[in-house]
Amino acid sequence: MEPAKPSQDLLRSLTDEHVLRALMREGQLTRAELATATGVSKPTAGESVRRLVTAGLVADTGHRTPGGRGRGRVGTYYALAPEVGVALAVSIAPEGIIAECIDPYGAVLLRAGEPITRPAHPDQVAAGLRSAVTRVLTPPPTTLKTPTAHANPTAYANLTAHTNAIAHTNPIAHINPIEHINPIEHINPTGPTGPTRPTGHPPVRLAVVSAADPVDRATGRMVHLPDSPFLLGDLDPVAVLAPMVDGPVIVDNDVNWAARAERQAAAAPGDFAYLYLGEGLGCAVISEGDVRRGHRGLAGEIAHLLTVGSDGQATSLIDVFGQLGLRQPGSTAIDTDRLLAAVGPGSPAPATLQIVARAVAGAIAAVVALADPAQVILGGPWGRHPLLADAVADAVADLPRPVPVQAATPLAEPSLAGARDSALTRLRADIVTRATEARAMVTSPALEGRRLNGTKNALLEG
Repeated sequence: MEPAKPSQDLLRSLTDEHVLRALMREGQLTRAELATATGVSKPTAGESVRRLVTAGLVADTGHRTPGGRGRGRVGTYYALAPEVGVALAVSIAPEGIIAECIDPYGAVLLRAGEPITRPAHPDQVAAGLRSAVTRVLTPPPTTLKTPTAHANPTAYANLTAHTNAIAHTNPIAHINPIEHINPIEHINPTGPTGPTRPTGHPPVRLAVVSAADPVDRATGRMVHLPDSPFLLGDLDPVAVLAPMVDGPVIVDNDVNWAARAERQAAAAPGDFAYLYLGEGLGCAVISEGDVRRGHRGLAGEIAHLLTVGSDGQATSLIDVFGQLGLRQPGSTAIDTDRLLAAVGPGSPAPATLQIVARAVAGAIAAVVALADPAQVILGGPWGRHPLLADAVADAVADLPRPVPVQAATPLAEPSLAGARDSALTRLRADIVTRATEARAMVTSPALEGRRLNGTKNALLEG
């Protein structure tokens, strides 16, 4: 019995996805170049372009290849249409709020930041979040307009120059199209609760938020736990961003995003524990390639794990730094500068390094007992310090169940990098999904009506 042949609709779907992803990588291509890039015939590539133009996902750039006088036919450059939209990547951290507007080519179009005073309060953080996002959406980014023709289309990323200077340039153009993660995803509630997106801006298809506090996976709210050094009270990023975003708002803890960025950047194994050691303490457990978030999304809050204190007695990990006098005044936050000075060469208290290493190793022992990671990665401002990383690795080597310990890969803003990766992956997947929906609408008027009557409501019910 011969195996069943794929349907024509499936073949068209696969071709359209390959064409879209080729444009996402290269920026703009002719139909002949698309045929080469995707491995299909020129007529097949041309039919795909026609369908995608009709769906409003691809547009004629207005630029042509040189032609005539023996140079062949004039070719038309195509690119993603402005209507495919953009995504937001947002970081909410003690250092401040950062918002980025990202296009499907992987370029950061605009970036804005807002400072946060200490202690931080929900109303202040919400106002800063609205302000930063509004700034990256005003004025509308110009780089989503029809791309400029270029002698080397593969260098298109160089043409999408950032509107303002940023501290890092890591557009991450090549990302696995399927991201196996499960942070909380909320469809925007109906009814505005704040400023809406500026008129004339490309559609904001989704937002991904990194939050430096525990995140309740059932609601997306930031949760204040005892001894949390950052936010005093609860904050709802979903409600704040809903009026400015057309689609889902994805919220997760910053350590989880940093762990995902580590896995992407360092090709880390599918099972590891990522400890963030900075002003606050956190842990993300990656198991079988996915972050284990727990029932409420509060897994990895290691500050209150019992370990060995400076006096050799059992105490919570966060209290060790109180015993050593390494907390910030009037706060449970760890004073990173003083800690690094205390463990460095010439320190007046040389035993501090071993006390801190032993305390962190005690927390790692608990993580290993429960999660059985293949290795432990130390991130954060002082977790990556060579002296501390080596001391912790030595202490863990003496445990009944030792595991390899290493410092995290040097990344600029790892939590934001993880959120940015996810935003780009999800934006690209959304474009491919809309191509599939557009084909279905051609043969199914009922589906068109369903979409017009509220895809968001349908998703909520699902």
